Amino acid sequence: MLDINLIRENPELIKDNQIRSHKKVSVISDLLEADDKWKKLKQESDNLRSKRNKISELINQAKKAKNEAQAKKLILEAKSIPDKIKKAEEKTDNLLEKRNSLLKSIPNIISKQTPNGESDKDNKEIKKVGKPKKFDFKIKNHVEICEELKLADFDTSAQVTGNGFYYLKNELALLNQALIRFAIDYMKKRKYEYIEPPLMLRKKIFAEDEATFSNSIYEIKDEETALIGTAEHALLAMHANEIFNEKDLPKKYFAYSMCFRKEIGAHGINEKGLWRTHQFNKVEQFVFCKPEESEKIYEELLKNSEGILKELELPYRVIEICTGDLAPWKYRSHDLEVWRPTTKSYGEVMSLSNITDYQARDLNIRFRRKDHNEIVHTLNNTALATSRILVAILENGQEKNGSIKIPKVLHKYTGFKKIEKKK
Repeated sequence: MLDINLIRENPELIKDNQIRSHKKVSVISDLLEADDKWKKLKQESDNLRSKRNKISELINQAKKAKNEAQAKKLILEAKSIPDKIKKAEEKTDNLLEKRNSLLKSIPNIISKQTPNGESDKDNKEIKKVGKPKKFDFKIKNHVEICEELKLADFDTSAQVTGNGFYYLKNELALLNQALIRFAIDYMKKRKYEYIEPPLMLRKKIFAEDEATFSNSIYEIKDEETALIGTAEHALLAMHANEIFNEKDLPKKYFAYSMCFRKEIGAHGINEKGLWRTHQFNKVEQFVFCKPEESEKIYEELLKNSEGILKELELPYRVIEICTGDLAPWKYRSHDLEVWRPTTKSYGEVMSLSNITDYQARDLNIRFRRKDHNEIVHTLNNTALATSRILVAILENGQEKNGSIKIPKVLHKYTGFKKIEKKK
């Protein structure tokens, strides 16, 4: 969440940001009103505690002076104070809870570079890289290819688990592992530290709003834990309540994990195949840094992901997310979308975000700068999610004889250059 002092000192800045975010401006007035009431009540509580301490001193002085009448009077007055403090603290706690609830509803400050817009239709195309292949035969979608070449089983997985799951088989399963290994080696060469995180976290770690949580995250019954939808949360939580030394920043990580998402809501998962699933493999990039470094690292993370798509020989485009489509915790965001010849459109495969200090403040992650501590900035970006990249390789790599051409960079991992029909 945002720093309450930023809102106290710059209410007009925050109101302007609410307008850009297509959020209610009135919530800022409600928040500041609750904050003022909280500060006054807190002062009352502090005054009562100070009064209690002062009376205790006066009682001791009266007893030493053997002034029993004065001591009795002060003791009687002192007896009423704890109940007054308790009531004041209850009101203070309730107001603080209300204030913090409003504070959590305020989105992050949006970058001046973020294009204005109301929905994903207003997202801005930055560039296209690579030419989509022209086919001189009737192409198949990835589900048809998988079933024809016996590379996956979607029907059995739907029976034993439900829609959004799959059995990968034979060369496709090996290709899946090759992509993971390729992404790991690619990020290691860039001196990022490799992590394999836990696949379950305590629910309080997840920083998204309530609706996002209930629509996306799988909770574990009768436990205070949930399955991760991305390694991002686990990497973030790894340094909760920690203070970095300034010289140790930036801290650059990448992680491989299985990910689990409900995907309830606008999209759902009714489409057969690998494009939208409840379970998938992902290699994630994550960086902790000083505030003045975050935009430079943002460009670095984008370059990393573009490099991966270029190595895989996949046509793609880069999209900058507009204000109306930006998640509330993000300062700035880009998506990378790969070309799908079957839909004749680009589809998202990577998502880059600068979250500034918004996430780290919730988990109290700081760094020491000379004589004071500051909240770190956090950034994340997909290095590679295998399921959608598999779709892109199958659909873009198909050949007239029914075989699938594998990107050259993966040959040393797969041990084969093509996926061919079984004889």
